[in-house]
Amino acid sequence: MIHILDTDVLTIAELPDSPEYLRLHSRILQVAKDDTVATTIVTYEEQTRGWLAYASKSQETAHQVKAYAYLKRHLQTYVSLEVLDFDAAAAQEFSRLRSLRLRVGTADLKIAAIAISQGALLLSRNLKDFQRVPDLRVEDWTRV
Repeated sequence: MIHILDTDVLTIAELPDSPEYLRLHSRILQVAKDDTVATTIVTYEEQTRGWLAYASKSQETAHQVKAYAYLKRHLQTYVSLEVLDFDAAAAQEFSRLRSLRLRVGTADLKIAAIAISQGALLLSRNLKDFQRVPDLRVEDWTRV
């Protein structure tokens, strides 16, 4: 089985001092060895845009050092993870989901489409929106 970390959960995975991280990490350690923990190219896009914007706003040298350290940590996170594509199957699923006129943001709908097309379990704290998506399996592993 594939377990997909959405954008919000992957952000938590980069903050190892938080209680949410500890709960998430504990659950991920219980995933079967032949299962996959991955994220999506959509999550990569969202996070990369954010970190690049953060770095480009840096005026002071000390802030630039901090911004580039965050950007490097971001890069290292993605080097260590499988990143699932928004491929033809996901695009077809995305089109189907959009036709349902769900009240879910475009990036989240793309992430959901990737999860459905892969037969994966999506890990997210955003259950309110993702539970609106038919055929999507979603759980929040950051809560007790």
